Amino acid sequence: MRVLQRIGALLAVLLFLSALPVTVTERAGAQTLLSGGTIQEIQIEGSQRIEPATVLTYLGLQPGDPFDPVALDRALQSLFLTGLFADATLARNGDVLIVTVVENPIINRVAFEGNERLDDEVLQAEIQSRPRVVYTRTRVQSDTQRILELYRRSGRYAATVEPKIIELPQNRVDLVFEIDEGETLGILSINFVGNAAFSDSSLRGEITTTESAFWRILSSTDNYDPDRLNFDRELLRRFYLSEGYADFRVLSVVAELAPDRSGFIITFTVEEGQPYTFGAIAVTTSLRDLDPETLQEHISTVEGETYDASAVEETIASLTERVGALGYAFVEITPQVDRDPEALTIGITYIIEEGPKVYVERIDIDGNVRTLDEVIRREFRLVEGDAFNATKLNRSRQRIQNLGFFRTVEVDTRQGSAPDRTVIKVKVEEQSTGDFTFGAGFSTDSGPLGNIGLRERNLLGRGQDLRLNFTLSGVSSQIDLSFTEPYFLGRDVSAGFDIFRTTRDQESSDFTEERIGFGLRMGWSWDENLRQVVRYVLERRDLTDVSDDASAIIQDDEGVNIKSAVGQALTYDTRDSRFDPTSGLILSLDVEAAGLGGDSHFIKSSVGGAYYVPLFEDVTLRLATESGAIMSITDTRVSDRFFVGGPNLRGFAVGGVGPRDADSDDALGAKYFYTGTVELVFPLGLPEEFDIRGRLFADAGSAWGLDGQTDEDVEDSTALRASVGIGFSWDSPFGPIQVDLGVPLLKEDFDETETFRFSFGTRF
Repeated sequence: MRVLQRIGALLAVLLFLSALPVTVTERAGAQTLLSGGTIQEIQIEGSQRIEPATVLTYLGLQPGDPFDPVALDRALQSLFLTGLFADATLARNGDVLIVTVVENPIINRVAFEGNERLDDEVLQAEIQSRPRVVYTRTRVQSDTQRILELYRRSGRYAATVEPKIIELPQNRVDLVFEIDEGETLGILSINFVGNAAFSDSSLRGEITTTESAFWRILSSTDNYDPDRLNFDRELLRRFYLSEGYADFRVLSVVAELAPDRSGFIITFTVEEGQPYTFGAIAVTTSLRDLDPETLQEHISTVEGETYDASAVEETIASLTERVGALGYAFVEITPQVDRDPEALTIGITYIIEEGPKVYVERIDIDGNVRTLDEVIRREFRLVEGDAFNATKLNRSRQRIQNLGFFRTVEVDTRQGSAPDRTVIKVKVEEQSTGDFTFGAGFSTDSGPLGNIGLRERNLLGRGQDLRLNFTLSGVSSQIDLSFTEPYFLGRDVSAGFDIFRTTRDQESSDFTEERIGFGLRMGWSWDENLRQVVRYVLERRDLTDVSDDASAIIQDDEGVNIKSAVGQALTYDTRDSRFDPTSGLILSLDVEAAGLGGDSHFIKSSVGGAYYVPLFEDVTLRLATESGAIMSITDTRVSDRFFVGGPNLRGFAVGGVGPRDADSDDALGAKYFYTGTVELVFPLGLPEEFDIRGRLFADAGSAWGLDGQTDEDVEDSTALRASVGIGFSWDSPFGPIQVDLGVPLLKEDFDETETFRFSFGTRF
């Protein structure tokens, strides 16, 4: 009976529903809309900003189409995919299709609350939500994840972001991201598993990720960053390959959050394998007239030495450069490896073959925001259409780096539009090119002194050099303005001018000298390493305030003197870097002739050089020397002669070496001088991010000669002076700092000494 009762009730309900109008509302889809029949009319309801005709366009249906559940489903999905609607429903009333939409609001304003570490501008640049853009939940969720990712990159994995909306009239909303930045999660410890040949501390020194420490407040390397850890895997691989472990592998890198959530513990699991040595080394070639024996000096891999993958790469680069210099434009060098696992040796045969003829199709430059493209392109030794040459490409990269405008310069090649075409890709990262420099020093004769300099080495992104310099101390003042155009009239010729005014109260010589003048300069390159500069200088020199008890030689120079001089400087430079050289040679010859008008008539010349030798990793030996002489028909003035000491002979004051008046103790300057330096630059073993390097130096030299003066009151000697000392340099976040302590070993009784020298600068 109960079953019959339930069946009867169900039939009653069905009869009741059959009496109702045929209206079906579907919010999850259109599959249950009654099929059959034709759409005679489409009504749009709920649209406010969006015209009904626009909704019909998105819908993709029109009167005359059948009531097809599949087509209705597709139409509903099309509406949602526009991102314009928060909701949409379809309903049928007879032959009429009713489309009801709820429009997404328009964003009136985007705001961030709780962010202190990241500015609003940084966050706004990373999200897609903008004022006057349609609000969608999908976009806001994506923006939330993007903000979280930014905080995670800075080590703040505890950060939370909650988006909220504030409803406004006219279907507008304010979008607010409420941010709780949380604490920075650093690296508590870095551990290694499976390493036997090298200690944990040694391997920590080879990777960029560092353990958190109080001195790393200005560094982010102690923050957890998965991308940095992937780079560290590669650094470990390169290190082990350079130490002979050809089978080395990084099995895993695991980052675990500490139980108290105070930071991460990083664990590298490695498999070292066995160390290999180089086996037989050979060079073969199929190029005509190329003798492999002439290439032996360019091979860095030596049989019997520890296998080093970087040495193989260096050899390939060196051979490519050498063969290219011999006139073989298209070469391909392939290392053929002969590995013997039992003897633990790896033999290398460098096979030199004629490579495919490839030409430069295009040079693309990226990353230069301020610097104009032409400033970078003019440093290239290759242009579009040239035969590709690896040697010239490497030289181009070095020239761009030597500009000093970029922190990093990456140059690589990619396949062009055809097999014989290549595209050169240049990616640069610009750095500050403006210098705001403070200098400070101390000497026993003139006490403290200071220098303030303003310089822009890349004016308006055109590579022009503008410099304004002020020097102030208790004894002198100087202001000079200089400008240099490196490519005058579009040619590889530099041109510039100098305007200066200098006042020096030379207490050690009992006089004050004022110089006012200007100079013109022009320079060009003879080849890649040899550069010539010619100049003209016109200056008015006024020697005043000469003390009554000053040297008679200085008293004779009192008054106004006009100097009109032409000069030249010839420089040969093969250093790997102009700013921080570790290898190479620089030689210079400077000659100045005064007498084209004016009161001074002399020829003044100096020659110098420095040789940089890399002894070990990060250890450089510098050997430097300089000498000079003045030849004159008439007597030279004190301001024309050489003053030795200070930076070129540490341990002695500026002008502390050379002729000196015995009664007044005035430094008189010298007609002849020479100096020499042996200096060892090395890391101090402090954390790498400090970038502090030490120096051990020994300086020697002498200065003498005074136009044949025979005055018995003048103390002069050609004797050798020498000093030794220590120092350090720190490329601090506030600017370069240099400190030197020099102790004279050989000196004359009348020399002026200086034990401590200090300088400080900053960059903007």
